[in-house]
Amino acid sequence: MKKFVRSAVLAAGCLAALGFSASPAYALGCISGATAGAFAGHVAGGHAVMGAAAGCLVGHELAVKRDREAEANKLIAHYETAPEGSAERTRDLAGIDKLARKNVPIAVQWVQEHGIHSH
Repeated sequence: MKKFVRSAVLAAGCLAALGFSASPAYALGCISGATAGAFAGHVAGGHAVMGAAAGCLVGHELAVKRDREAEANKLIAHYETAPEGSAERTRDLAGIDKLARKNVPIAVQWVQEHGIHSH
C-alpha cells in the first residue's frame, strides 16, 4: 500500500506540474483525474502510474469541455442581450462561431437554429 501511495503522489505531482502550466482549471481536472486514475489503476493490477497518467488526460479533456460549454453559454446570453448591430454582438457571434467549429454542442446547436453558416 505504501508503494501505491508513493507512486500515486509522485504521478499526481508530476502531472499537476504539467497541468498548472496550462491553466488552473485544467490543472484541477488533471489532479482529480490523476487521483481517480491512480486508484483505478492500482485496483486493476498495480498500474497506479499509468492510471494516473490516463486519468490526468481524461480530467484535462473534461475541464476543457466544461470551460468551452460555459464560454458558449456566456457568449450566447450576451449576444441575445446586446443591441442589434453592435460591436459586442459581432464579437459574440464570432466567438460562438469559433466554438461551433470546435464542435461545442451548445454552440453548434445555436448556430444551426439561427441559420448562421460557419466559415
